[in-house]
Amino acid sequence: MTREERVRAAVEGREPDRVPVSVWMHISDKDQDSRSLAEAMVEFNEKYDYDFIKMMPFGAYTIPDWGAKLDIYCDKYKEVEIAASGISSIEDYRYIEPLPAIYGTWGKVLQLSQWMERLVKPGTPYIQTIFSPATTLKKLAGNRMLQDMLENPDLVHQALDAITQTTINFVKANIEAGVSGFFFASQCASYDLMGDTMFAEFCKPYDLRVINSYKDVTWFNVLHVHGSNIRFDEMSRYPCNVLNWHDRQNGPSLKEARAKCSKAFLGGLYEGPAIVGSSLEYDSIMSRPGTTPDMIKKHIREAIDMVDGKGLLVGPGCVADPRSPEENLRAVREAVEL
Repeated sequence: MTREERVRAAVEGREPDRVPVSVWMHISDKDQDSRSLAEAMVEFNEKYDYDFIKMMPFGAYTIPDWGAKLDIYCDKYKEVEIAASGISSIEDYRYIEPLPAIYGTWGKVLQLSQWMERLVKPGTPYIQTIFSPATTLKKLAGNRMLQDMLENPDLVHQALDAITQTTINFVKANIEAGVSGFFFASQCASYDLMGDTMFAEFCKPYDLRVINSYKDVTWFNVLHVHGSNIRFDEMSRYPCNVLNWHDRQNGPSLKEARAKCSKAFLGGLYEGPAIVGSSLEYDSIMSRPGTTPDMIKKHIREAIDMVDGKGLLVGPGCVADPRSPEENLRAVREAVEL
């Protein structure tokens, strides 16, 4: 099978010739230049012979055009950090207006897709990373977001609507650029963050507006649910065909999830970073001292066995540590050949 045939088979619940696999990580020394980042992602994918590319624009790309201030290091081992929020007072919500896909940092990341179309090896699927509107607002407003939702819901809805329209504009332009689908990441679907009523009002309707803008157009659409104590049952009913979450770290396990859901799963690799202060700190089996390639292979075979090898694409539960040794990155690929 070709890479695309293999991934399509897994996504559609058919039997591929082997389990598809990929690893992705932040490439922070390259992610401020679209061509350099595209070249680095393609080179990385070919070096390890992975089956698809999950595109890795820096995680705060959605917010500087609305006033957030970033610290950018261009350091392989130090990711972009949010230095100052874009919303520091309730009046700042009024400045959140819809943007075209070619505007500012959004446009830079759109160029990433355009370069991917030119550089990627034919037959290699690649998917663009996007964020739920509430996740973007959380990055813009920081700790004040929940209180603003309670005290000034109309202004929050106005901002969420503008973020949603901007994200849809960006989605449509990426489809024109040739992406295979989208990696829709939500950092707001944890019961630890908000309850059912708030999620139903401020998250779900905007999530679905974005996902519905591409669900019938692109074929490889991943929903990433970030964090612990996640709304797995509710999110698994979203109109996407692949689910990704911290399955080896916070659960549910792949086996537990399969008992609830028949969709394809992307995961099995224990990789779960968290924001501590303003920095990203990794909880990683790949870079953990003492981890050997044989341990990685065993780890992945355990994941495959949890679902009898069906409807699974092997990859990180979130994002891999850029300090991961080459031999462990190779072991991920070799594990699916056993």
